[in-house]
Amino acid sequence: MTDHTDNQADARGAIKDPDEWVTGEEPPTAAQESYLATLAREAGEELPEGLTKAEASKRIDQLQEETGRGQ
Repeated sequence: MTDHTDNQADARGAIKDPDEWVTGEEPPTAAQESYLATLAREAGEELPEGLTKAEASKRIDQLQEETGRGQ
């Protein structure tokens, strides 16, 4: 009999919380910065300077919800 518990845990763990990212404290990627600028413009908001990669990811999620993108 095969135990599928590990496979299910792996599938759930494929999307980690940005707070758990090993590289979360690094600067955002160029793609994150570009997409954030687009989302912020659409939402009529300004982005704070100095976001980390993890903070940028969270902000992308928030702005996607505000603008209706990513649904």
